Amino acid sequence: MADQTLATHRKFVPGFHFVTLGILVINIIWSLVRVVFPIPFVPVQDRLLNLAVAVALGLLAWYTRSFPVRAQDRVIRLEERLRLERLLPPDLRSRIGELSTGQLIALRFASDAEVPELTRVVLDQNIGSQNDIKKKIRDWRADHLRM
Repeated sequence: MADQTLATHRKFVPGFHFVTLGILVINIIWSLVRVVFPIPFVPVQDRLLNLAVAVALGLLAWYTRSFPVRAQDRVIRLEERLRLERLLPPDLRSRIGELSTGQLIALRFASDAEVPELTRVVLDQNIGSQNDIKKKIRDWRADHLRM
């Protein structure tokens, strides 16, 4: 697999992110147009139902993506806490609870050698942005199992 970096670590599945979501967005827009600009002999109830179904399908796609990602974030949080317990010096180990889920998710890309120093920087400077933490990583640790 290709090396991951800050620029390449995000995962896009073209069939989902572009094709499926694109079709759903077009469907919502078309259903909305049909409600605003009536088609002769099509009852308003049918047009409203079509719009409701289009919105429901959009929400279904959203939740189909967000629920597993949220579960993945919980697993990453646990994995990183265990990893930090093993890698951090005693003075930092007691501060693991201060790290937010977002900070732990960003720290997962730091190599084992780099994570103690970076964790200290994140905690001392109160860096909360995942992107800011990822920008500080020098030795990137790939995560090929991400969703």
